[in-house]
Amino acid sequence: MTSPKIPDRQSGAYDIDISALRIFVAIAETGSFVGGAKVVGLTRSAAGKGMARLERHLGTRLFHRTTRQVSLTTDGQTFYERCVQILQDLEEAEASVMKGAPAPHGTLRVTVSEAYGRIVLIPFLKSFLQTWPNLKIEVNFTDRLVDLVEEGFDLGIRVGRSFEGAQLIARVINRTRPHLYASPAYINEKGVPSDLLDLGGHQRLIYGSNAADSLWTLIDPDGKTISIDTPSQIRFSSGDAIRSATIEGMGIGFLPGFLVEKDVEENRLVRLFPNHAGEEICIHAIYPSRRYFPARVRLFLDSFLEYL
Repeated sequence: MTSPKIPDRQSGAYDIDISALRIFVAIAETGSFVGGAKVVGLTRSAAGKGMARLERHLGTRLFHRTTRQVSLTTDGQTFYERCVQILQDLEEAEASVMKGAPAPHGTLRVTVSEAYGRIVLIPFLKSFLQTWPNLKIEVNFTDRLVDLVEEGFDLGIRVGRSFEGAQLIARVINRTRPHLYASPAYINEKGVPSDLLDLGGHQRLIYGSNAADSLWTLIDPDGKTISIDTPSQIRFSSGDAIRSATIEGMGIGFLPGFLVEKDVEENRLVRLFPNHAGEEICIHAIYPSRRYFPARVRLFLDSFLEYL
């Protein structure tokens, strides 16, 4: 096969060629100049000279070289991670305009709110991965605020407030409202509150540790709001923990529909005051702002929206 040309530095001018990036990545992933050269169809000598020119241009060493192995330096590791993304994005850019282009591939890194991910996303992932076997997915389950750009995530799915900013785009993919729920065991023991103001005589399961988190605001069909802020004995930092505690009969939970839908269907929980609900909660898809949308992210998001 024809060996790709690697540009040389002349009169202080040097433009990094895509071929140089491919050679660098191949050497990094095979752990040797011989192996990397074979992947891209070059001789070991040509690959070595190409990397020497690349290192001179960057002004740093990319590899630690010994007689037995080649490993990335700290700068080399940083450069490798960016090069992999660049080459993957280039392939997807080509695929987006080519007829008969191959299916999206590579690794998609997603971070999702813990309860939403466990209850809604995981059932979707099984069928999605069966449909697109060339894709790999890494899923991070956390309720903390994640810096998508800094931590290298392609997509975030969050329940509640948006995190849109200069580097991020947020898109509403679903909406839900919280309602009051209790278990049949709790109702048998404590009875059903006669009205919302009667909740003061019941154990409320609170999400969050701030004083403001104690306030429950419910809206009736006419738009009238009723606020409940009676003392509570217990608080949780997880919506899923409140769900479990509610099922166990520990008290009344104020929970979004997606979290308890199956529990209601299977009679583990009962909705109280069905005509009263909390304010609408939006579920957002959040992704880094780029000049174009990577094909793997677009495919995942479109498929998830169809699933929802």
